[in-house]
Amino acid sequence: MSAPLFLVQSLPSGQRCVLDGPEGHHAAVVQRLRPGEHLVLCDGRGGMATAVVTAVAKSALELMVLERRQAEPAEPRLVVAQGIAKGDRGELAVQAMTEAGVDEILPWAAARSVAQWRAERGVKAREKWVATAREAAKQARRAWLPVIGGTPDVSTKELAGRAGFVLHEAAQDRLSNVELPGTGEIVLVVGPEGGITDEELALLTGAGARAVRLGETVLRTSTAGVAALAVLSARLGRW
Repeated sequence: MSAPLFLVQSLPSGQRCVLDGPEGHHAAVVQRLRPGEHLVLCDGRGGMATAVVTAVAKSALELMVLERRQAEPAEPRLVVAQGIAKGDRGELAVQAMTEAGVDEILPWAAARSVAQWRAERGVKAREKWVATAREAAKQARRAWLPVIGGTPDVSTKELAGRAGFVLHEAAQDRLSNVELPGTGEIVLVVGPEGGITDEELALLTGAGARAVRLGETVLRTSTAGVAALAVLSARLGRW
Protein backbone atom coordinates (compact mmCIF):
# COMPACT_ATOMS: atom_id res chain seq x y z
CA MET A 1 0.00 0.00 0.00
CA SER A 2 1.34 3.44 -0.93
CA ALA A 3 2.08 6.01 1.76
CA PRO A 4 -0.80 8.40 2.63
CA LEU A 5 -0.62 11.92 1.24
CA PHE A 6 -1.20 15.12 3.21
CA LEU A 7 -1.58 18.58 1.73
CA VAL A 8 0.48 21.51 3.08
CA GLN A 9 0.77 25.16 2.12
CA SER A 10 4.46 24.74 1.31
CA LEU A 11 7.02 21.96 1.62
CA PRO A 12 9.43 22.11 4.58
CA SER A 13 12.79 23.64 3.76
CA GLY A 14 14.72 21.65 6.38
CA GLN A 15 15.12 17.99 7.11
CA ARG A 16 12.88 18.01 10.18
CA CYS A 17 9.36 19.45 10.44
CA VAL A 18 6.02 19.17 12.21
CA LEU A 19 2.73 18.28 10.52
CA ASP A 20 0.01 19.98 12.58
CA GLY A 21 -3.35 21.67 11.98
CA PRO A 22 -6.22 19.69 10.38
CA GLU A 23 -3.84 17.50 8.36
CA GLY A 24 -1.73 16.74 11.42
CA HIS A 25 -4.84 15.88 13.41
CA HIS A 26 -6.05 13.56 10.68
CA ALA A 27 -2.66 11.84 10.45
CA ALA A 28 -2.19 11.41 14.20
CA VAL A 29 -5.74 10.83 15.41
CA VAL A 30 -7.74 9.45 12.47
CA GLN A 31 -5.11 7.48 10.56
CA ARG A 32 -3.12 6.84 13.77
CA LEU A 33 0.30 6.94 12.10
CA ARG A 34 3.14 5.84 14.35
CA PRO A 35 6.94 6.34 14.45
CA GLY A 36 8.65 4.57 11.58
CA GLU A 37 5.73 4.91 9.18
CA HIS A 38 6.09 6.86 5.95
CA LEU A 39 3.89 9.58 4.46
CA VAL A 40 3.99 12.08 1.62
CA LEU A 41 3.67 15.85 1.96
CA CYS A 42 2.32 17.68 -1.10
CA ASP A 43 1.83 21.36 -1.86
CA GLY A 44 -0.75 20.69 -4.60
CA ARG A 45 1.48 22.40 -7.17
CA GLY A 46 3.70 19.46 -8.08
CA GLY A 47 5.98 19.56 -5.04
CA MET A 48 6.15 16.37 -2.98
CA ALA A 49 8.29 15.19 -0.08
CA THR A 50 8.52 11.68 1.39
CA ALA A 51 8.96 11.71 5.16
CA VAL A 52 9.09 9.27 8.07
CA VAL A 53 7.31 9.79 11.39
CA THR A 54 9.78 10.26 14.24
CA ALA A 55 7.35 11.15 17.05
CA VAL A 56 3.61 11.54 17.65
CA ALA A 57 2.01 14.38 19.63
CA LYS A 58 -1.64 14.83 20.57
CA SER A 59 -2.71 16.19 17.18
CA ALA A 60 0.54 16.44 15.25
CA LEU A 61 3.45 14.44 13.90
CA GLU A 62 7.16 15.12 14.01
CA LEU A 63 8.75 14.16 10.70
CA MET A 64 12.09 13.66 9.04
CA VAL A 65 12.15 14.41 5.32
CA LEU A 66 13.78 11.67 3.25
CA GLU A 67 13.27 12.85 -0.33
CA ARG A 68 11.89 15.79 -2.31
CA ARG A 69 10.70 15.85 -5.90
CA GLN A 70 8.86 18.13 -8.30
CA ALA A 71 6.29 16.68 -10.72
CA GLU A 72 5.84 18.55 -13.99
CA PRO A 73 2.29 19.46 -15.04
CA ALA A 74 0.71 17.19 -17.63
CA GLU A 75 0.57 18.32 -21.27
CA PRO A 76 -1.94 18.88 -22.73
CA ARG A 77 -4.13 19.89 -19.80
CA LEU A 78 -7.45 18.06 -19.52
CA VAL A 79 -10.33 20.42 -18.75
CA VAL A 80 -13.97 19.41 -18.26
CA ALA A 81 -16.84 21.89 -18.33
CA GLN A 82 -19.33 20.03 -16.14
CA GLY A 83 -22.98 20.97 -16.42
CA ILE A 84 -24.20 21.84 -12.93
CA ALA A 85 -26.33 18.96 -11.65
CA LYS A 86 -28.85 18.69 -8.85
CA GLY A 87 -28.19 16.96 -5.54
CA ASP A 88 -24.82 15.31 -5.08
CA ARG A 89 -24.32 14.29 -8.71
CA GLY A 90 -22.04 17.22 -9.39
CA GLU A 91 -19.84 16.36 -6.43
CA LEU A 92 -19.76 12.71 -7.51
CA ALA A 93 -18.57 13.84 -10.94
CA VAL A 94 -15.89 16.08 -9.40
CA GLN A 95 -14.65 13.26 -7.18
CA ALA A 96 -14.42 10.72 -10.00
CA MET A 97 -12.86 13.14 -12.49
CA THR A 98 -10.24 14.22 -9.96
CA GLU A 99 -9.28 10.61 -9.34
CA ALA A 100 -9.11 10.12 -13.13
CA GLY A 101 -6.65 13.00 -13.55
CA VAL A 102 -8.64 16.05 -14.66
CA ASP A 103 -6.57 19.25 -14.51
CA GLU A 104 -9.41 21.77 -14.36
CA ILE A 105 -13.17 21.63 -13.85
CA LEU A 106 -15.47 24.42 -15.00
CA PRO A 107 -18.92 24.48 -13.35
CA TRP A 108 -21.13 25.19 -16.35
CA ALA A 109 -24.46 26.99 -15.91
CA ALA A 110 -26.21 25.10 -18.71
CA ALA A 111 -29.74 25.91 -19.84
CA ARG A 112 -31.08 22.61 -18.48
CA SER A 113 -29.20 22.71 -15.19
CA VAL A 114 -31.89 22.26 -12.55
CA ALA A 115 -29.66 23.64 -9.81
CA GLN A 116 -28.74 27.30 -10.22
CA TRP A 117 -25.67 28.76 -8.53
CA ARG A 118 -26.82 32.20 -7.48
CA ALA A 119 -25.29 34.61 -4.96
CA GLU A 120 -24.22 32.98 -1.69
CA ARG A 121 -25.62 29.61 -2.73
CA GLY A 122 -23.30 29.56 -5.72
CA VAL A 123 -20.27 30.42 -3.60
CA LYS A 124 -21.06 27.62 -1.15
CA ALA A 125 -21.70 25.11 -3.95
CA ARG A 126 -18.40 25.96 -5.58
CA GLU A 127 -16.62 25.57 -2.22
CA LYS A 128 -18.07 22.05 -1.96
CA TRP A 129 -16.57 21.21 -5.35
CA VAL A 130 -13.21 22.59 -4.22
CA ALA A 131 -13.31 20.52 -1.01
CA THR A 132 -14.39 17.41 -2.91
CA ALA A 133 -11.56 17.79 -5.42
CA ARG A 134 -9.06 18.32 -2.60
CA GLU A 135 -10.03 15.13 -0.78
CA ALA A 136 -10.17 13.10 -4.00
CA ALA A 137 -6.70 14.35 -4.97
CA LYS A 138 -5.34 13.18 -1.62
CA GLN A 139 -6.96 9.78 -2.08
CA ALA A 140 -5.46 9.48 -5.57
CA ARG A 141 -1.99 10.65 -4.35
CA ARG A 142 -1.99 13.46 -6.91
CA ALA A 143 0.90 15.92 -7.08
CA TRP A 144 -1.26 18.64 -8.65
CA LEU A 145 -4.65 19.73 -7.33
CA PRO A 146 -7.20 20.30 -10.07
CA VAL A 147 -8.38 23.87 -10.53
CA ILE A 148 -12.08 24.61 -10.01
CA GLY A 149 -12.77 27.51 -12.34
CA GLY A 150 -15.69 29.92 -12.50
CA THR A 151 -16.81 32.82 -10.34
CA PRO A 152 -18.65 30.76 -9.23
CA ASP A 153 -19.72 29.27 -12.59
CA VAL A 154 -19.25 29.88 -16.32
CA SER A 155 -21.89 30.71 -18.91
CA THR A 156 -22.25 29.12 -22.33
CA LYS A 157 -20.95 32.31 -23.96
CA GLU A 158 -17.86 32.25 -21.74
CA LEU A 159 -17.32 28.60 -22.60
CA ALA A 160 -17.82 28.97 -26.35
CA GLY A 161 -14.38 30.35 -27.14
CA ARG A 162 -12.59 27.68 -25.15
CA ALA A 163 -14.44 24.40 -25.74
CA GLY A 164 -12.76 21.78 -27.92
CA PHE A 165 -15.17 18.85 -27.75
CA VAL A 166 -18.82 18.49 -26.74
CA LEU A 167 -20.19 15.14 -25.62
CA HIS A 168 -23.47 14.62 -27.46
CA GLU A 169 -25.47 11.44 -28.06
CA ALA A 170 -26.31 12.38 -31.68
CA ALA A 171 -22.69 13.03 -32.71
CA GLN A 172 -21.19 10.85 -35.42
CA ASP A 173 -17.53 11.15 -34.42
CA ARG A 174 -16.19 9.11 -31.51
CA LEU A 175 -13.85 10.56 -28.92
CA SER A 176 -11.74 7.43 -29.29
CA ASN A 177 -10.60 8.30 -32.81
CA VAL A 178 -10.74 12.09 -33.31
CA GLU A 179 -7.48 13.99 -33.65
CA LEU A 180 -6.18 15.41 -30.38
CA PRO A 181 -3.80 18.33 -29.81
CA GLY A 182 -0.44 17.45 -28.28
CA THR A 183 -0.05 20.70 -26.34
CA GLY A 184 -2.16 23.38 -24.70
CA GLU A 185 -5.44 22.08 -23.37
CA ILE A 186 -8.35 19.82 -24.29
CA VAL A 187 -11.64 21.26 -23.08
CA LEU A 188 -14.51 18.77 -23.00
CA VAL A 189 -18.12 19.84 -22.38
CA VAL A 190 -20.45 17.55 -20.41
CA GLY A 191 -24.13 18.47 -20.20
CA PRO A 192 -26.39 18.34 -17.12
CA GLU A 193 -29.11 15.71 -16.49
CA GLY A 194 -31.37 17.11 -19.18
CA GLY A 195 -28.64 17.24 -21.78
CA ILE A 196 -27.39 20.03 -24.04
CA THR A 197 -29.91 22.13 -25.93
CA ASP A 198 -29.75 22.57 -29.69
CA GLU A 199 -29.00 26.26 -29.19
CA GLU A 200 -26.07 25.49 -26.87
CA LEU A 201 -24.70 22.89 -29.27
CA ALA A 202 -24.95 25.33 -32.16
CA LEU A 203 -23.19 28.08 -30.19
CA LEU A 204 -20.36 25.79 -29.05
CA THR A 205 -19.77 24.11 -32.42
CA GLY A 206 -20.12 27.46 -34.20
CA ALA A 207 -17.22 28.72 -32.08
CA GLY A 208 -15.06 25.77 -33.16
CA ALA A 209 -15.94 22.91 -30.80
CA ARG A 210 -16.53 19.43 -32.20
CA ALA A 211 -19.44 17.19 -31.17
CA VAL A 212 -18.29 13.69 -30.18
CA ARG A 213 -19.75 10.62 -28.54
CA LEU A 214 -18.36 7.84 -26.38
CA GLY A 215 -20.41 4.90 -27.60
CA GLU A 216 -23.95 3.73 -28.24
CA THR A 217 -25.21 4.16 -24.69
CA VAL A 218 -26.08 7.40 -22.90
CA LEU A 219 -24.21 7.99 -19.63
CA ARG A 220 -25.31 10.02 -16.63
CA THR A 221 -23.80 13.46 -16.15
CA SER A 222 -21.93 12.13 -13.10
CA THR A 223 -20.17 9.41 -15.12
CA ALA A 224 -19.78 10.83 -18.64
CA GLY A 225 -16.86 13.08 -17.73
CA VAL A 226 -14.82 10.39 -16.02
CA ALA A 227 -15.45 7.96 -18.90
CA ALA A 228 -14.25 10.57 -21.39
CA LEU A 229 -11.18 11.31 -19.28
CA ALA A 230 -10.33 7.60 -19.29
CA VAL A 231 -10.43 7.59 -23.09
CA LEU A 232 -8.28 10.71 -23.33
CA SER A 233 -5.78 9.53 -20.70
CA ALA A 234 -5.25 6.25 -22.56
CA ARG A 235 -4.87 7.97 -25.92
CA LEU A 236 -2.43 10.58 -24.56
CA GLY A 237 -0.27 8.00 -22.80
CA ARG A 238 -1.13 9.17 -19.29
CA TRP A 239 -2.46 5.70 -18.53
